[in-house]
Amino acid sequence: MGAIRAAAADGLITFLWVFCVSTVRAATSLVTAALQIQGVAFSLFVTTLLIFALVFIFGLIAAAIGGASFNPTATAALYAAGLGSDNLLSMALRFPAQAAGAVAGALAIMEVMPPQYKRMLGGPSLKVDLHTGAVAEGVLTFTITLAVLWIIIRGPRSPVVKTWMVAVSTVAMVVAGAGYTGPAMNPANAFGWAYINNRHNTWEQFYVYWICPFIGAIVAGWFFRFIFPQRAEKAKKA
Repeated sequence: MGAIRAAAADGLITFLWVFCVSTVRAATSLVTAALQIQGVAFSLFVTTLLIFALVFIFGLIAAAIGGASFNPTATAALYAAGLGSDNLLSMALRFPAQAAGAVAGALAIMEVMPPQYKRMLGGPSLKVDLHTGAVAEGVLTFTITLAVLWIIIRGPRSPVVKTWMVAVSTVAMVVAGAGYTGPAMNPANAFGWAYINNRHNTWEQFYVYWICPFIGAIVAGWFFRFIFPQRAEKAKKA
């Protein structure tokens, strides 16, 4: 029953995450227009603030409902790092729930988003050849996963500072991968939007946005466990 509850919580929080995070581009546009301040640097700053707010709020929600996750690669990375209480069975239930939640979130935001902002919705898309995109998505997921593991487990004590560092790292990876895969670094989010566009059952979707991100996340978890073995074991016991 514990694994089923975790899967249900994951489906719910992934639905909410995809619904909310999909509005960031439109929200950034509204804020910059209202303040009448243009420029890439300011837009990135506003986007980082919005991501910071979402990550902070969703961290509270996730804790309140038993440690739910909206990113399958995060669950896999924690397992590989020896953290958390997941096993292969629980992950086999959680991953499909996260994918289903992402589909529901994408469908919901498409329904309620005002028409003038719908052009700002959409998931990651491959902008290079298949293998280059797959490598890029794997490397980006490895990098963000390792960064987040370090921030959460070994980083500063303040949850606000931790969240700000996660937000900055996330935006940095999005900017770095924009010309390659979008990027996603979250297979569930990618799947949700691929379903909207009827591309959820393509080899591109599974290879670029599922297989390689999982490889990157798992290797990051192993690497973190190798570099900080005592820290990982202490966090697991706690």
